[in-house]
Amino acid sequence: MAEASDADVCAICLGDMVRGQASFVAECSHAFHLSCISASVAHGNHDCPLCKASWTVLPAVNAAPRPPPVNGRRAPRPPPQAWSRQVARSTYEDDEQVQESAVRANAAAATGGGAVVLTTHCEFPAVAKGAARENFAVLVHAKAPSAAASDAARAPLDLVTVLDVSGSMRGHKLELLKQAMGFVIDNLGPADRLSVVSFSDEAIRRIRLVRMSDQGKVDAKLAVQSLVARGGTNIGEGLRVAAQVLDDRRGKNAVASIMLLSDGRDAFTAGRNGAANYIRLVPSSLTDTGSGNRTPAVHTFGFGADHDAAAMHTVAESTGGTFSFVEDEAVVQDSFAQCIGGLLTVTVQEARIEVTCLHPGVRVREVKSGRYDNRLYDGGRAASVVVGELYADEERRFLIFVDVPAAAGDHGVTRLVKVSCTYRDAATGQAANVAGDDAVVQRPVEVTHVEPSMEVERERVRVAATEDMAAAREAADRGEHASSARILRSRLQAVQRSAPGAAGEATCTALMDELCELTARVENRREYDATGRACFFSSMSSHGRQRAGGSFGLLCRGGARKSRCKSQAYFTPAMEDMVKRSREQRKATAPQKTPKRQQPEAQSKPQRKRHKSIPLN
Repeated sequence: MAEASDADVCAICLGDMVRGQASFVAECSHAFHLSCISASVAHGNHDCPLCKASWTVLPAVNAAPRPPPVNGRRAPRPPPQAWSRQVARSTYEDDEQVQESAVRANAAAATGGGAVVLTTHCEFPAVAKGAARENFAVLVHAKAPSAAASDAARAPLDLVTVLDVSGSMRGHKLELLKQAMGFVIDNLGPADRLSVVSFSDEAIRRIRLVRMSDQGKVDAKLAVQSLVARGGTNIGEGLRVAAQVLDDRRGKNAVASIMLLSDGRDAFTAGRNGAANYIRLVPSSLTDTGSGNRTPAVHTFGFGADHDAAAMHTVAESTGGTFSFVEDEAVVQDSFAQCIGGLLTVTVQEARIEVTCLHPGVRVREVKSGRYDNRLYDGGRAASVVVGELYADEERRFLIFVDVPAAAGDHGVTRLVKVSCTYRDAATGQAANVAGDDAVVQRPVEVTHVEPSMEVERERVRVAATEDMAAAREAADRGEHASSARILRSRLQAVQRSAPGAAGEATCTALMDELCELTARVENRREYDATGRACFFSSMSSHGRQRAGGSFGLLCRGGARKSRCKSQAYFTPAMEDMVKRSREQRKATAPQKTPKRQQPEAQSKPQRKRHKSIPLN
């Protein structure tokens, strides 16, 4: 028996554990009123009701009454399914059974959203017959099907959340995290399963992988509300436990993922010798092998200004996930909402795009595919890009650079490449293969003037900007902040001069805002160390995967000050809807400010002059 601290709550009844009250703090760090836990132990239950850890030290089980009523209500007994068979602490083979009815519904569901759509765009529609071109750009554009109309027809999710509960999370930050987790739990369906892992000095599985039925949601919320902040930061151990939860599953839902949030720096696993050791945080079973959708992605969230952005970025990159910087801690729920808005709408898995040259003289020189693995083979006659998983309505754009030979004879066109995509429908599990239109250029005797493809130019601009972001970050990490800022300003000018930039294309306008923001964050070393590095990593993560991630925080431009995601270029309709729900819920539950009484006009004090906000250069 231990004496409770003032900050503890009972993990069963969620009542306060006041000093001097009979209580029990288990080896797994969960705390209980002695009266809440003694009856169960007396009946032979020797494992934790929340995380299922086996106890070697048991509480005293003298007969004790239930806690006295509070406000006329008795503390609830633990839900029946929170207690299960004793499981060895080294394994987690106790996941709740996958909902078979959902599996059957998914298998029978028609792919109402359609199939992946592939299109190609050539840099120019025509090349003179007698001319040969090197590095001629062909854009391959893939778009995933829309979300299924019925929730029962979507692919169910296995989600493990890995939450930092070190001492720095104490107080308001932990409360915000609990609220965000409550939103996640409320928006999971009965076929989805959730497990909660927390970490400080050690990692604890707070609840097994359980279906989010009504009772499952109650259990999950109890587990989240029992979290108490204390100790150091052991990110590696948190990921190890999360990986084991997924590895030990007896059943598997179609989609699996991990969400990792931390506000600090790992003090146990990564070591102190630089970013090269950050890969040690990632268990081998989570490492992305480039083979499609075989390993669950880890989506990481850097919470506040004191987290280790390089570590969180490395974890996300090595597993195929995205890194988001939650600069404004108050909107952590929105960042979680964006993530699950995508995870709950996975329509495509194990996608792979194949490119095959058609004309004998055409060769592929290079593929610009960001963080997606690509390969050239057959002497440049073919290429492939491993795309993996796609959310509903997500798009991917890849630039293929080919050599175009001079045309001979009377050929009016040159067929460059054909593209196809193989994938697995996430809801039905059925394999699919779709083909796009062949990329073809006209071959007139003479070409006087042709307009370049705006689609190709837009992607050229984005890829070049992403490469300069990486170069600017490397310069800043070397302490060359002036050089880093010059790289970004030069790229900003190039975007402004480009055809889509001059035309006011929305994507280019957003890219210019992003470059301005990064420039402001890199010029000053203190600002770069505090927030700039995290902003760079989040932007690079989002562009590299062409997936919404970005920075959630305060965006101050032209006098405006509002809290929002700074990178919405890759938002899907489902993500936008989920973030909207989150904001509406936060607004509805936020404490209302009492309006100030207005003084009579004659007695009102003179207003202080307001200084205009200086926009970022």
